[in-house]
Amino acid sequence: MTKKIKYLLMLLLGANLSMTAQFGFSHEVGAFVGGVAFQSDFGVRHDFETNAGNTGFGIGLVHYMNFAYRAECNCYMPETYFNDHFKVRSELSYNSTQLQHFGKWVDRSSFTAAQLRAMKGEAKVTDIGMQLEYFPLSIREFTATDGAWAPFIGLGAHYTFFQNGTYSELGAMDTPISTPIKYYGAWSDEGGSAWSVVASVGTRYKLTELSDLFAEVRWQYYFSDWVDGLNPDPEVWTENKANDWNLWFHVGYIYYLD
Repeated sequence: MTKKIKYLLMLLLGANLSMTAQFGFSHEVGAFVGGVAFQSDFGVRHDFETNAGNTGFGIGLVHYMNFAYRAECNCYMPETYFNDHFKVRSELSYNSTQLQHFGKWVDRSSFTAAQLRAMKGEAKVTDIGMQLEYFPLSIREFTATDGAWAPFIGLGAHYTFFQNGTYSELGAMDTPISTPIKYYGAWSDEGGSAWSVVASVGTRYKLTELSDLFAEVRWQYYFSDWVDGLNPDPEVWTENKANDWNLWFHVGYIYYLD
């Protein structure tokens, strides 16, 4: 997995350097940290206890291509709508969530409820990818104004590497003592990889001439139902037909490179 991440990082870096040489723009780098609410086959859909319980943390590094300003000549680029309202963001991020069953099916005094309470998991997810961010207000005006705000929306794609560790406190999985029939042969502790799509909304705050703070809410949908380590047959268990997804909230710091 480490070799794959290095290869993808080299591709992203090569693409950024190629675009820099061809088009010319400035660079921004930054980092963020925040919380993640993971929606999966652990727990009950649309259940507050599940949403509040299956939460974790996320961290990341970001790089932006700013088309409004050209660092090597300390000058603005020719003004176009795209240059003044769009940025391209590259990202390497990691999130981890401890998972367990919550909701009405575990709040019972039955053998199946005891099995569900004993099931645990963890989703460890590494992402690398890009997204296009749209700023409705002028990027030039924001860059030149300390204390300004710059709301944005974003859409992009990530390649995801995940590890999961599904187990039961009652014993080995796929045994009558530990595993409800629903999860027989429908669990994993091996991990894998998949594509995901991300959509975000947030805002920047101009802290100094060369630095911003930002806050962002992001929805991420995985094109896999194995990220959490559970994947019961959706044809039989229709309540688990959706792939895994999560909701991020994070805050970060961005520095403009001269």
